[in-house]
Amino acid sequence: MDCNPLFISSLNSGSNGNCYYVGNHEEAILIDAGISCRETEKRMLRLGLSMQKVKAIFISHEHTDHIKGLCTLASKYNLPIYINQGTLAACRFNLRADLIRNLQTDKQVQIGELLVTNFSKLHDASEPCSFVVSHGETKVGVFTDIGAACEQLTFHFKQCHAAFLEANYDDELLQKSAYPYFLKKRISGGKGHLSNLQALELFKAHKPLFMSHLLLSHLSKDNNCPELVSDLFTQHANGTEIIVASRYQETEVYAIFEPATVHSF
Repeated sequence: MDCNPLFISSLNSGSNGNCYYVGNHEEAILIDAGISCRETEKRMLRLGLSMQKVKAIFISHEHTDHIKGLCTLASKYNLPIYINQGTLAACRFNLRADLIRNLQTDKQVQIGELLVTNFSKLHDASEPCSFVVSHGETKVGVFTDIGAACEQLTFHFKQCHAAFLEANYDDELLQKSAYPYFLKKRISGGKGHLSNLQALELFKAHKPLFMSHLLLSHLSKDNNCPELVSDLFTQHANGTEIIVASRYQETEVYAIFEPATVHSF
């Protein structure tokens, strides 16, 4: 059995808050902190995950649903905040200066035995980025808030044993929605969010044979349906387990192994 598993969970995923847990047996990180400190603690406790293992928080961009719990959570546990200069400048919260660590695009950060890679993405934020977390040869990607699948996303997606992938909206539901025209354009205009079909195209064309889990993430409350997107992806899963990350509760914890031995608990 592979000795380098990664344990992953979506603590919450959606426009009401985003927070993703990735760790090994000894240490973990959070990608974004878009739910309250109290909710983060409660959900991790229900999952049997310890905040004492969390060693850092990585921030993808400055939108409120990704940072609104950041100040309290980072201060309470004295967690370093890895954030790039563009995101920090656009952040409306007063973060503790002693906790801030400069995150450079396309650079890697070592957190214990975890290696965190970040790369730029297409989104309407100051300096948005996506992440790949590695432990040994095992890799997990966190790919949400993306307007289009760029070459870098494709490159990293091909290497992941599991991924959180945005499937934000169904095209027909969005067009029929009561959203104003400018908001529909913002969502679907190339720097907003990935549609179900855009995410599916990436999955079908570039899913590696060893990808064991795909967690469909950041679903719109009004313009998508968990059953719809689950059925759509399951038809093309070819051995990959499809999970829809909820905007209301945490997922279970999945243990991801390289090459493809996977367990859940």
